[in-house]
Amino acid sequence: MFTPIKNTTVSEKVVEQIKEMLLRGNLNKGDKLPSERQMAETLEVSRSSVREALKELEIMGLIESKQGEGNFIKDNFEDILFEPFSTFFLIKESNAEEILELRNVIEKGTAVLAAERITMEELEDIKNILTTSENSRSEDELAKLDVIFHYKIAQASKNFLLQSILNAVSSLIEASIKDIRKNIMIEEKHKEIIKAQHLDIYKALESHNPKASEKAMTDHLNFVNNEMKKSII
Repeated sequence: MFTPIKNTTVSEKVVEQIKEMLLRGNLNKGDKLPSERQMAETLEVSRSSVREALKELEIMGLIESKQGEGNFIKDNFEDILFEPFSTFFLIKESNAEEILELRNVIEKGTAVLAAERITMEELEDIKNILTTSENSRSEDELAKLDVIFHYKIAQASKNFLLQSILNAVSSLIEASIKDIRKNIMIEEKHKEIIKAQHLDIYKALESHNPKASEKAMTDHLNFVNNEMKKSII
């Protein structure tokens, strides 16, 4: 399964070989890796090089170490981007406008794909979110439902990369939605506008109309963006 390595950058070569095996399907999610000793013997490298490579792979989020069991390929890779993205945005101190621009780019795309791929079960989930929102008077609950509404659409896109990017910046988007609601929900008419826009998005998804879904999402995000700018000025 493994091939011998003879190079000065040994640990990097070990990392590259394991990544290549994942791409080719020789290793799959949840697979247990051989022991450090077995890998060192097969690859003809030192155990310290293998150990260093395994640490690098764990930092990347590709493998996980289970106490007393060994090293495994992770069952899911959805959080691979989370730490580097979160750290980057924390250092960069991205402002509300940048986050809204990011949402605009990502969520219009997910709405288009979701319209084509959404299932009846997913539509029912989104409908239930809207029904619960309609009956709720708690702003905390409404903010949480708002976040879930947008994530459900991303999931319905069936695009793993888009979902991963959205997950990677999830804390920022959640904070963004809470800030938006805090700033623009002071006026009762804004609450009704947001509810109506969410319903328009749902109806467009229900009709499996990509253009209508994109327009409904665009109208919603443009409204939010414009109102946020007014509150900042």
